[in-house]
Amino acid sequence: MSKYNFYAPTEVHFGVGQLNNLHTFDLPGKKALLLISNGKSTKENGSLDRTKFELDLAGVKYVVFDKIEPNPLKPTVERGGKFARDNSCDFIVALGGGSVMDASKAIATMATNEGDLWDYVVGGTGKGKPIENTPLPIVAITTTAGTGSEVDEYGVITNPETHEKIGFGGDKALFPKIAIVDPELMLTVPPKYTAYQGFDALFHSTETYISNIASYMSDMVASTAIKAVAGYLPRAVANGKDIEARSKVAFGNTMSGYSMVVGSCTSEHSLEHAMSAYHQELPHGAGLIMISKAYYQFFIDKHVCDDRFVDMAKMLGIENASKPQDFITALTNLQDACGVGDLKMSDYGITPDEFATLAKNAKDSMGGLFFMDRYDLTIEDCIEIYKNSYR
Repeated sequence: MSKYNFYAPTEVHFGVGQLNNLHTFDLPGKKALLLISNGKSTKENGSLDRTKFELDLAGVKYVVFDKIEPNPLKPTVERGGKFARDNSCDFIVALGGGSVMDASKAIATMATNEGDLWDYVVGGTGKGKPIENTPLPIVAITTTAGTGSEVDEYGVITNPETHEKIGFGGDKALFPKIAIVDPELMLTVPPKYTAYQGFDALFHSTETYISNIASYMSDMVASTAIKAVAGYLPRAVANGKDIEARSKVAFGNTMSGYSMVVGSCTSEHSLEHAMSAYHQELPHGAGLIMISKAYYQFFIDKHVCDDRFVDMAKMLGIENASKPQDFITALTNLQDACGVGDLKMSDYGITPDEFATLAKNAKDSMGGLFFMDRYDLTIEDCIEIYKNSYR
């Protein structure tokens, strides 16, 4: 508990209207790769035009790369890296949610380094080579509250050929130089995606809180994130224009990013990454919600950290919580309040005959997170969690 490492160099500008100040910041280059998703949201809600206006005011040239998928794919980020090189971009502006910010870290690397992205991936079939040339600097402008990727040095990328969805990064140069967390940019996120993203942020911090490397610092950050998300996510889902709720959830999300800087997620994320690696259309947050109760119930039944589950039950709103099972009750209440308590794996084409494959994939591709657990999960344990989650 008394040992931790904390390095968080990102300059964060938090609050309503902060995007309007972009032109006043010390931007790290003169020509930006303006990175957005392959969807319509940033174009329709005006955030893309606003960002372009700010870059124009700053005297920064830019080109737009609008190809990033909800679960970003290896070929796409490799094309993005080439696009940045071909257009002589010297930094990246990542405007979007977690997928865009995750992709920016891989694109920043491939813009300055030769070869294949998987040359630099640690885990699975990755070759684990060190990143030789400094990646392009990143400015992250988050339009959702879900991953905390605006303040950490990792991104999750899917290799469609091998069905590996792996955390990439770790190099200090991949911390965004500047992050803008402007809740005003989140007002148009639809209710169900607000919920999916909010639970992703929540689980980053609940996992950190029960991990075996929890520290004074990670406890402080994770507990703050849990309280902020749990306390305000139902309001943000019910009324997307509730700026106070959006601000609180956005703050919780950024804190969840710091929880991964000073702590770590656990195998819950590995188990979900396997699901969405094989089912690209599955939103990451939705997958986490689907397996969450069975996942945490497994560790409650093992009594690995009863007091921490009681703590988290209180953070989720059961003030008089006295037993670990209260956490499951509180989690169920929160999911129901956000309208996501009835999500089904089967609705996304997942079938029970896949569970062994998914379990093996989780351990092979993202095995490092299993070392953060307080109990060693076997393949059979993972299969059981999937079975207990299935509907």
